[in-house]
Amino acid sequence: MKTIRLLAGILLLISGVFHAVVYFQAPENPGSIPILMFGVIYFIVGLLLFNKKKYPLYLGIIVPLIGMTLSLIKFGIPELVSMSALFKLLEIIAVACCCILLIKKAKS
Repeated sequence: MKTIRLLAGILLLISGVFHAVVYFQAPENPGSIPILMFGVIYFIVGLLLFNKKKYPLYLGIIVPLIGMTLSLIKFGIPELVSMSALFKLLEIIAVACCCILLIKKAKS
């Protein structure tokens, strides 16, 4: 279970860094401030996942789901090979890891 938690944390850290990179590539775009804000939040949640408390697991599910939902509403479904698709892939895997950990903790 420790490996799954580390994977979720690393994926959210990577996603947070990529969000910041997208912001710094084009800071004049109107949607870039929310992208940077979610990048910072993902980075913080990714760091929190490295401790053994339970609340980061909930944050690791809720925050990416909010970000993906808002992204789909604002930008629509991304192209298959794009930075937005990479964001969603990283976040879906991180959410799945957090769900697996919560389910395993509930059973034990």
